[in-house]
Formats: sequence, structure tokens, C-alpha cells
Amino acid sequence: MLMETWLFFIGLLFGVIITLIAVYRLVISPLREKMERSIEQKRSLSVTYGKITEQFAPFMQSYPFSPENFRFIGSPIDGIQFEDDKIIFVEIKTNKSKLSPLQKKIKELVKRGKVEWFEFDIRS
Repeated sequence: MLMETWLFFIGLLFGVIITLIAVYRLVISPLREKMERSIEQKRSLSVTYGKITEQFAPFMQSYPFSPENFRFIGSPIDGIQFEDDKIIFVEIKTNKSKLSPLQKKIKELVKRGKVEWFEFDIRS
């Protein structure tokens, strides 16, 4: 009787484990993959939105400078604003985006005055 009870509980435990594995493979794993695809899609749309916004930001009413004096570069910074008394490096951010490590380095170089003029003459 004791042996049969143990065998029953071991079989029950084995059945529960097999059921949990089957539920994971059939239900949870596909849901996790679908969620990861959705997150990646959202991230991709966010990047696309940011790139489109960067192109139009200088023409927004809230942009503090004249859009005619803005030149789009794209990477690693979005553009340069040419004013009468200064030149401004412009990085446009949307939503929760932050400066990349390279952009942070460029910002620091500009703040420290490590900006130069270089003329490359290709005439012989």
C-alpha cells in the first residue's frame, strides 16, 4: 500500500512536470516570441519617427532659429545652424532618446572649444 501511494505521487509529480513543459512550449513560448517581435516593431517605428522628425524639426514653430540657416548632416549629429555671430551644432531628440556615446564626446569637444577650421586645397 505504501509503495503504491509513493508510485501514485511520483506519477502525479511526473505528470505535472510534463504538463508544465507542454504548456510552456505550446502557450508561453509563442506568446513570448510574439511580445518580443512587437517590442522590436515598436522600437523600429520609434527610430523611423525620430528620423522623420529630425528632417522637419527646423521648420517647426518652436524651433528657435531660422530654418533657412540650418544644414542637415544626419550623422553623428543632425545638423549645423549658421547664425550671424555663431555656429551651432544641433542634435534633435524625440521621445526618450538620449545622446549616444559619440554624440556626448562631440558635445564635450565643442564645449571645450576643440573645434577647428580646415581647408583642403586640391588644386596642384
